Amino acid sequence: MKPVSPLFEQIDKSINKKMSLFQNSVVRYAFRAMLACMFLTLGTAIAFAIAMKGEDIAHGLGKMLYAFMFSWSLVMILYMNAELGTSNMLYMTVGVYRKKISLPFAAKILFTCILFNLVGGVLFGFLISQTVPFQDLAPDNFMFTSISGKLTKSTVQILVEGMFANIVVNTAVLVSMRMKDDAGKVAAIIFIIFIFAFLGYEHVIANFPAFTLAYFASHGTMAALTVGNVIHNLFFALIGNFIGGGLVMGLGYAWLNNADTNYLD
Repeated sequence: MKPVSPLFEQIDKSINKKMSLFQNSVVRYAFRAMLACMFLTLGTAIAFAIAMKGEDIAHGLGKMLYAFMFSWSLVMILYMNAELGTSNMLYMTVGVYRKKISLPFAAKILFTCILFNLVGGVLFGFLISQTVPFQDLAPDNFMFTSISGKLTKSTVQILVEGMFANIVVNTAVLVSMRMKDDAGKVAAIIFIIFIFAFLGYEHVIANFPAFTLAYFASHGTMAALTVGNVIHNLFFALIGNFIGGGLVMGLGYAWLNNADTNYLD
């Protein structure tokens, strides 16, 4: 009998849950996708808010504080069973490869998830921009300069950084599945996500609320925050994220574990 991967047994269960939810109620699925960006917006907001305070203390401290606090976003998303497009890139690719789901159905789930991540990101990014920490910000604050930097990257930079961002995100998801207790899961998620957050890599879903928050907090005055720059970043970050999460992590590990060997994950 062919050995079974314990990790991929868990992944298969997650794929089945997503399929069942989508088949039973697209509205409930869409709401879970919006909730993912609510948690992501909260994580982004506290990360930027504390980073701005940190930069007032010492130059460079803000970036470290940002990366640490942003990492809690994925903890909330995973523990609250929200639907995140970048982790679903892995799940749907694995599902198609392992013949657990058809390609059209997988594409429909992934498209719906990303669409309502976008809706949630814009909605909650706008709402958070109305709160006290994001009023009357200086033009050179940490958030505005960080977002401007994202929007002026080259296509190659965005693609490569998008790939590594989703390699990191899905590594955190898979590693957390293998932890035996909640403390281990939370620690693994935080310190792995810290990698991509500190390095400033491009995560298309995280950029939904980040760009929205920056736009409304700046009252649309940021020179780099143009429609063209936003579309350029999101489009190539999406492609890079799929390469990293869907192909490298999803397809790569599904292929590695599709073998008659005891060397399985």
